[in-house]
Amino acid sequence: MRAPALLAMLLAAAVPWTQARIDARLGRHRAQEEVLYLWSGEQVRRLVPGFEDLLADVYWLRTVQYFGGQRVYAANKRFDLLLPLVDITVTLDPRLQIAYRYGATFLAETYPIGAGQPQAAVKLLERGVRNLPHDWRLRQDLGLFHYYFLDDPQRASQILLEAAQIPGSPPFLATLAAQVLMKGGDRTTSRQVWRRIYEQGEGPMKNNAAIHLAQLDALDALDAVNAAILAHERGTGVRPATLDDIRAAGYRGPLVDPVGVPFAYDRSEGRATLAPSSSLWRPNLK
Repeated sequence: MRAPALLAMLLAAAVPWTQARIDARLGRHRAQEEVLYLWSGEQVRRLVPGFEDLLADVYWLRTVQYFGGQRVYAANKRFDLLLPLVDITVTLDPRLQIAYRYGATFLAETYPIGAGQPQAAVKLLERGVRNLPHDWRLRQDLGLFHYYFLDDPQRASQILLEAAQIPGSPPFLATLAAQVLMKGGDRTTSRQVWRRIYEQGEGPMKNNAAIHLAQLDALDALDAVNAAILAHERGTGVRPATLDDIRAAGYRGPLVDPVGVPFAYDRSEGRATLAPSSSLWRPNLK
């Protein structure tokens, strides 16, 4: 037991000295030359069996230092080593959750805030989900990355619903899945998810689901109203002055939202929307 303990102490003590020598030789942020000093995770694992977790922490610290240094101090920001450093870290310790979550964020953020590599970020999170299948946070991040960075609300919602099934996950994940679909324009599937939440939920969750179902109904009604506005303009050559004009022309659908507030109408754009005074109105709801 003494030999491994001594080796661990020596390794830990050698890290600052080694890094200082490399920095002195290359400068703090010379990515193309630094890469010569990188080992693969498997190489490091074979070199120090039994100390993988310790080296994973060392490499994760180096990853954070490298990313922070490039983002804050480098004039010409380079993130060449970010992915290799994160890869080595999670190879050494496949259960280091923080490396997956923060590493993916570093990779996905648009350059020069981050590396601008959303596909690599998603692959990293997928790796994390495989290695930590019961971690709902990693699966949640994976879903949100599909939505925000890959513009794939269908896949994002599916992953979020999977996360919602993991024991100990918070109830809001199912709600989040429905919101992602709603913002992505898939009202049919979104309505199915909200309906399920409404039927199974209680208290605030049930009330929230009811609001979203009403919003979906309002959006469907607005589609019909706006189609009637366009038809009126094409048929008469004149844009309706008010929504009463399409009613007078024969439109029989609702001109109020499900809570009874009249739709707002902007003649300059020729489009009806939810009124800001309605309890169903939300920014960017469409």
